[in-house]
Amino acid sequence: MDDSHDDHADHEDYPHGDEEEGRVTSPMQDFTTSQVGIGFVVLLVGLAVTFGLPLLF
Repeated sequence: MDDSHDDHADHEDYPHGDEEEGRVTSPMQDFTTSQVGIGFVVLLVGLAVTFGLPLLF
């Protein structure tokens, strides 16, 4: 095979420079107790819709 036309060479399509030092991804962010409570309520409503409604009919 001819390697002179390698499309998967070591090219930096998305350079990882210093311009994104302040960026924080979601798993690293702190969350509050109220956010946990809201997530739990959303979970309960989703479970009620998913399993509760079919059991009624």
